[in-house]
Amino acid sequence: METAGIAPNERVHVYNITNGVRFETYAIKGDSGSWRIELNGAAARTGHTGDRIIIVTYCLLTEEEIRTHTARIITMQEGNVIDTIRDESCIDTDR
Repeated sequence: METAGIAPNERVHVYNITNGVRFETYAIKGDSGSWRIELNGAAARTGHTGDRIIIVTYCLLTEEEIRTHTARIITMQEGNVIDTIRDESCIDTDR
């Protein structure tokens, strides 16, 4: 959560690539360094260990904030090991 910039209790959207289920929930801080991603409560019925998922957070920005905001994109390997971390500008520089 820290690397991704997700705060405890922050609203997140979860997209399960394996079974196509999409839902929103909130983030709960786990044991530091455990690298575990768990689905708890009713959300636990939407996925299984080994499913590939996408976790997304959003924010509302003013036009001024958009000019300096960067989106953080983290891809993971098996075992929830970080593969890549990219910070991408929200401005389309090709326009």
